Amino acid sequence: MDLDSIAEWSRYVVTCALIAYLASWLVFASEAGLRGRIRRENAQRAADRNTELAAVATTDSGRGAAGDGPGVGSQGPDSPGQANAADGGASGSNDLTGYLSDQADLKGRLGQAFLVLATGVLAVGVTMRAVGTGRAPWGNMYEFSITAALLASIVFLVMSRTAPGRAVAGWVVLFVFITLGLAVTVLYVPPGPLVPALRSYWLVIHVGLTVIAFALFTVAAAIGALQIAAQRAERRGRPGRITASLPESSVLDRLGYRLIAIGFPLWTIGPLILGAIWAEVSWGRYWGWDPKEVWALITWLVYAAYLHARATAGWKGSKASVVGLVGFATAMFSYFGVNIFFEGLHSYGGL
Repeated sequence: MDLDSIAEWSRYVVTCALIAYLASWLVFASEAGLRGRIRRENAQRAADRNTELAAVATTDSGRGAAGDGPGVGSQGPDSPGQANAADGGASGSNDLTGYLSDQADLKGRLGQAFLVLATGVLAVGVTMRAVGTGRAPWGNMYEFSITAALLASIVFLVMSRTAPGRAVAGWVVLFVFITLGLAVTVLYVPPGPLVPALRSYWLVIHVGLTVIAFALFTVAAAIGALQIAAQRAERRGRPGRITASLPESSVLDRLGYRLIAIGFPLWTIGPLILGAIWAEVSWGRYWGWDPKEVWALITWLVYAAYLHARATAGWKGSKASVVGLVGFATAMFSYFGVNIFFEGLHSYGGL
């Protein structure tokens, strides 16, 4: 098999990874449903217990006012008959909760196994594309997408070692699945040589840091959207079907902030500083108001505003998450929109 065939076959390997990501997402979604049901069961049990205690307190107060107790043969709310019935109901509820918890743990481990498998298969596909083309695998939109999806998956595998990371598993995997689905269907281009402007060692450094930052921003965007949903559910005082399995919104807020705080300096160094140096080497100027340059700067400004608002004005929660999502939207436009709708020196996405 020659190198071109290896690069071409990488598409089918990536498709296999796509199927594994789908399986992982389905299992994680099932786990989230079970954990949401457990949380609702516990909330209902606590509410019933509070109602029971309130009823007992009201009855005791009434007895004290009347000066006598229940008659012979009567059973008050705290009588042995009702206590035994309550204990039986609680025992059955505990058995159900334990069973659901065991099933959720099993599906969590299965989803994690599918995710590890999918990440490994995707890594093979990306490596085949790199070996087949003889260069770094981010010379067009297809290659950039599969590499960013791989890095996002690795970032999440590290995050999944924590409880909040496991709680958002299904949603992050869904982001990766959509990215790969677009890559193998809409964005795919056959392997071929790079355009002259990209035949430089700067491709590895400049675009490599951009891919890493983009992967971090992608995971942070998924967490930011979930944080907004979780905070709204907390304000309503009742979890919904989607938010019931999520951790507290403040936990998601801190997690998203850490990812952006790591990705921001990489975006500063990669697209902006090193991009300007490469532009001077290739085109004889550091800045030329090319659409890709402008939108990379807009993305940087939005994320800078996000970090500045958190550090100085104390913006946290949904307000900060909205700014983070706006930053991700600008990064997505600099990736998709500029390559599709604009003509410029960076118009070599492959479409």
